[in-house]
Amino acid sequence: MILSVSRRTDIPNYYAEWFFNRIKAGYVYVRNPMNVHQVSKIAITPEVVDCIVFWTKNPEPMISRLDEIASYDYYFQFTLTGYGKDIECNVPHKKEKMIPIFQELSKKIGMQKVIWRYDPIIFTKKYTPEYHVKAFEQIATALKGYTEKCVISFVDIYAKNRKNMEILDAYEIEKNELLAFAKKIADTAKKNGMLIGSCAESIDLDECGIEHISCIDKALIERITGCRIKVEKDKNQRSGCGCMESVEIGTYNTCKNGCKYCYANYSEESVIKNGRKYDPESPILCGGLDENDKITERKVKSLKEQQLSFWKLGEKK
Repeated sequence: MILSVSRRTDIPNYYAEWFFNRIKAGYVYVRNPMNVHQVSKIAITPEVVDCIVFWTKNPEPMISRLDEIASYDYYFQFTLTGYGKDIECNVPHKKEKMIPIFQELSKKIGMQKVIWRYDPIIFTKKYTPEYHVKAFEQIATALKGYTEKCVISFVDIYAKNRKNMEILDAYEIEKNELLAFAKKIADTAKKNGMLIGSCAESIDLDECGIEHISCIDKALIERITGCRIKVEKDKNQRSGCGCMESVEIGTYNTCKNGCKYCYANYSEESVIKNGRKYDPESPILCGGLDENDKITERKVKSLKEQQLSFWKLGEKK
């Protein structure tokens, strides 16, 4: 099983204590967002978890405690952009705080296990293509030698973020300008020793040096674990998404980063309300169980097929 922690919220930043408690307990409860009284009990022991994929804008609360997950293989998807607090309201200063944290994490666990995400890219009067090119170059230069890969995407408009995108006057650029923009950031990534790829994008950017990649990446997981895994593409994600199947343990409407482009929060009021329910000792994130809940044990297992030889591992580098 590949464990996603989490597409729905920033667990490393805000709920690290809860996560480490669940690791100690060996299981977690996850409420079905489409059926609130349907709860899955999921085993998360090293015997069934092949790899953990962390998604975060600030993993600092976890860094000093990574020895507590030494029995697990894992990597981080670390979002680091050029936006200010007008878009990423509660994310600390990038140059003063977040770049040093990225570097610290990379030194601790290795550059292959820290993926830099510069996404989503939003174009506004303030955040023009020229602005992004400059911000991307500054961050890429600072992260040279600290990551092997950068992931980009362009903002998708959902019902949940449409109003905020309208307030920001977000706009799309025409195809030729987009291709020229993509070529510039691809060249910058290459100059700084990084593979760059796009996430869940319908547009083909191969000619710019940007390939379609998977965030939950089978090849990377095999490289980290040293084993072949038998896993299929995740059918529950968007059609353009190449991610492998994973088990998600997060909860919507719990992320406190306050990003204007967020699709995982419906309203600030819901985030505040759910935040009050947070109990690091609870088996379920930002909530508890009640008499109407039906708990079902989800069947999970290791996906490992065979150990890779050193020669095969070398092929994947």
